[in-house]
Amino acid sequence: MQKQSKIYIAGHRGLVGSAILENLKTKGYSNIITRTHKTLDLTNQLEVAKFFETEKPEYVFLAAAKVGGIVANNVYRADFIYENMMIQNNVIHQSYLHKVKKLLFLGSTCIYPKNAPQPMKEEYLLTDTLEYTNEPYAIAKIAGIKMCESYNLQYGTNYISVMPTNLYGPNDNFDLETSHVLPALIRKIHLAKLLSESKHDEVIKDLGVDSIEEAKAYLNKFGVSKDSVEIWGTGKPKREFLWSEDMADASVFIMENRDFKDIVIAGETKQSFETDQNPNSVKNRGDEIRNTHINIGTGSEISIRELAEIIKDIVGFKGNLVFNTDKPDGTMQKLTNVSKLNTLGWKHKVELEEGVKRVYKWYINKLT
Repeated sequence: MQKQSKIYIAGHRGLVGSAILENLKTKGYSNIITRTHKTLDLTNQLEVAKFFETEKPEYVFLAAAKVGGIVANNVYRADFIYENMMIQNNVIHQSYLHKVKKLLFLGSTCIYPKNAPQPMKEEYLLTDTLEYTNEPYAIAKIAGIKMCESYNLQYGTNYISVMPTNLYGPNDNFDLETSHVLPALIRKIHLAKLLSESKHDEVIKDLGVDSIEEAKAYLNKFGVSKDSVEIWGTGKPKREFLWSEDMADASVFIMENRDFKDIVIAGETKQSFETDQNPNSVKNRGDEIRNTHINIGTGSEISIRELAEIIKDIVGFKGNLVFNTDKPDGTMQKLTNVSKLNTLGWKHKVELEEGVKRVYKWYINKLT
């Protein structure tokens, strides 16, 4: 990409999209296109076609998606598979029709089988059954990977799929019903601390309710009180977390420095060819080309119980953490193998405890 290249970020207000936007601006990119959902509905085929015809972006970051935690994924199953597949289909196909030079598609490591060997390598895709609670979302993301891969092989496009681990950071979703585990824990523990310190005005402001009685009744549904915070499951599942600005940096690095052919070479595949060939050379080869996506993560993990204790310490809550073992744990372990990513030349910078401190500070500042 050149500094004046026309770059479209789909989903620029989200956790990753906003970080990609800031990363590009910091690096001097000045011709960036964005659209809010109100001005461009990416599930609408005609609107997306008109947008690409009018704007003609050269590069596309496809970070737009319907996302949520274990509850949202399990309850809104139809919404997750429909909306994500519509967004992907429209943006990827219009990128092909309008000759976009390179596209980066962002998925999730939930694409891997529930009982995949750990750490998860790219080659484990489609080798076993998915985790049930997020199966619709995972299938949509797998379809996106295969769409990028198939367009590259048939049409010679240069589309790259990256699968980030659990992300957190500025502009995260802190909604108690739909957020992922880390921001949900931060907000729940923060509100419990406020209750324990009788800072009722701050609780009311945070929740946007009219009285402390209403706030307490609402928080009771989520197991939050001045004395304790309820956490779903046993606390034993292990998760890997990546700072969103690190994810953005990895995304921009790949768009600046790597092409589809580089991903094929770096991956575990039967296909091989000279490095001076362009991506078009891949499409008519006889061997199978699979698993051309890239895991983006840290390669290290922590249990939910340990994560909650870290957040409790950083927030300064003195109450108890109560694990509700009647609720589901989800997948017990989801650790990525990041050897392909490292081979391609990128490694994360922000460690978890530092990241939690940063995002908690961001959340507090947002409230003031």
